[in-house]
Amino acid sequence: MPAIVVPFRGSSAKRRLATNDEARAAVALAMLGDVVSVCVAVGPTVVVTDDAHARREALDLGAAAVDDPGHGQGAAVGAALVPDAPAAVVNADVPCVDPADVRALVAATPADGLALVEAVDGTTNALSLSAGRLFAPLYGPGSAARFRGLDVEVRTVSLPNLADDVDTIADLERLLHRAGPRTRAAAALLRRSA
Repeated sequence: MPAIVVPFRGSSAKRRLATNDEARAAVALAMLGDVVSVCVAVGPTVVVTDDAHARREALDLGAAAVDDPGHGQGAAVGAALVPDAPAAVVNADVPCVDPADVRALVAATPADGLALVEAVDGTTNALSLSAGRLFAPLYGPGSAARFRGLDVEVRTVSLPNLADDVDTIADLERLLHRAGPRTRAAAALLRRSA
């Protein structure tokens, strides 16, 4: 199984999720915990972050942690990739993911290309690369289309648990029944703070 990279922005993440900073940070960290728990069950996992709480969570769950160099998600992912080694990238805000989803993403990866899971809004929630050197820092609005425009074979994979990310309270409420246990517990704190 290739290494799995989970980028996590830290205390500034998920601004649209809540106005209460403590509750927002708790939900973001809980989602990270659910994602990392799944990823470490599948293969070696690296969390890229500048957040001390996220680093501790990653290490406690059996993942490695790498310092986020700043400059956005693309730079964070790039900091953990090895040019000639395969890798998967799973965003920290997909709390419904399960091990079968990560395995299916990796299994869909072309021999000399990448597989991706696109979010409803056209961003990219997960990637699997046959080699780290194929990665390009293309995240942001419309990123899935930009990844498909790379000069390599790209497969788009339909995996609802990876396609469903949490950016807003409405997203969280819609997905809560499928989310991991940490996310469900933290959502109660978010409700109380509203």
